[in-house]
Amino acid sequence: MHLCLAFWGLLAHLSTSLARTPDEWRGRSTYQVITDRFARSDGNVTAPCDVTKNEYCGGTWKGIEQKLDYIYNMGFNAIWISPITKNTPTGYHGYYQTDLYTLNENFGTEKDLKDLSDALHERDMYLMVDVVTNHFGSVESDPNIDYSQYYPFNNASYFHPYCEIDYDNQTSAEICWLYSNLPDVRTEDQNVVNAYSTWISQLVANYSIDGIRIDSVKDVDKASMPPFCEAAGVYCLGELSNNDPSYSYPYQSVLNGGGIINYPLYFSFNETFVYKGFSSTEKLAYNIYLDRNNSIDSNLHGTFTENHDNPRIPFHNPDIALAANAIAWTILTDGIPIIYQGQEQHLAGGDDPGCREAMWLAENGSYDDTTLLYNTTAYLNQIRTWAVQHSEGYTHYENVVLNYSEDQIAIRKDVVRFILTFAGVDQPQGTYTTVDAGFPPNSSVVDLISCKTYTSNGAGEVTADIGGGAMVIMMQADFIQGSEMCGY
Repeated sequence: MHLCLAFWGLLAHLSTSLARTPDEWRGRSTYQVITDRFARSDGNVTAPCDVTKNEYCGGTWKGIEQKLDYIYNMGFNAIWISPITKNTPTGYHGYYQTDLYTLNENFGTEKDLKDLSDALHERDMYLMVDVVTNHFGSVESDPNIDYSQYYPFNNASYFHPYCEIDYDNQTSAEICWLYSNLPDVRTEDQNVVNAYSTWISQLVANYSIDGIRIDSVKDVDKASMPPFCEAAGVYCLGELSNNDPSYSYPYQSVLNGGGIINYPLYFSFNETFVYKGFSSTEKLAYNIYLDRNNSIDSNLHGTFTENHDNPRIPFHNPDIALAANAIAWTILTDGIPIIYQGQEQHLAGGDDPGCREAMWLAENGSYDDTTLLYNTTAYLNQIRTWAVQHSEGYTHYENVVLNYSEDQIAIRKDVVRFILTFAGVDQPQGTYTTVDAGFPPNSSVVDLISCKTYTSNGAGEVTADIGGGAMVIMMQADFIQGSEMCGY
């Protein structure tokens, strides 16, 4: 049933003061959830889920609500869920929508979604919802698509004629179809822009949404994004899978000061992890520099190392130390951290759809909060949260690469200095002396991983023990007083 537009409009008016700005998202740490694959309402942890089939496995909004403590206890204060609109029978992921104004009944009811939103806000957690403006979905392919099934764009005039995308041509990317069953919306049409703007303002209002992740931003008309984000009135995070910093980062300007899913850093970081070598570490360091210099604000991008579209790190390399260092990178570096469901359980799925495993079937047992990576994630979020709450500059400070080698990279992020290693658990024990760390001379510095205390030398540098794949995360001892970390 379509909801009364007047009622939607009233809610939009009433909720304006609740809109969450990009600035309010800076200190957030986000857990990404595929609604259909995270948790079931009935709590069933043996229900089958074949990732090779495009079918629903039973995850719901109520299931997410019931497992919020699992997420909250890892230190996350925001979640990102799948698109919530009605989809085709194969649209378990949410990206094959057919009706903007009807919820996906496979995920639950309007009350279930509102209950999830309320439960999040009671914990001071934000809700980010995935939205799609580029295309609709169909069980048929062109030319057999029935456009009358769509709402509100219920005839072919709202869509581009079918053509295959040439990604070397921006016009082609914006007007051609991702697949032959995904009709591409005419986002350059002002009537379409107006309809999308009305819809998103009402959606945000009705479900008290704090942020939106926008799918396939590079495939829509750029001019449609500013009014869309303005109508949403919340933080916009745009997705474009491109490894070119000069192409990707300027998109921040059309997202009303929001950010992008940081694929340039994702590609360079994973190249360093998977292929390991000085040249790739050098490229990672250079891409950090490009992020700082090409972004309006690098701390508003979404930082990630795993997601629902790409192979997981353990698929390439099962080394547990690499997985822990990847999580440390995600949480401590510039941007808003995004940890993908199951990353804390060391899931090892391959490329889409292999990386879309059901959480309740995890090998470690369903929702195991005792695993190394679960507790590592919780501790890293604790470190970041302390820095956010006790340093005014942390969420504005942009990464500085202090030094790097074939196996390591050292970074300063305001009050935090961290050294990550790509050598894995077999890394030999040794020491690492910082370069340009900037600690006060002769001050006490704590490695929050080993809890060892060091004294900086007269130049403010520290020689720390490192090995076995462990990262080093250093803060001044006086800064962490009262944190309960390492006995302080």
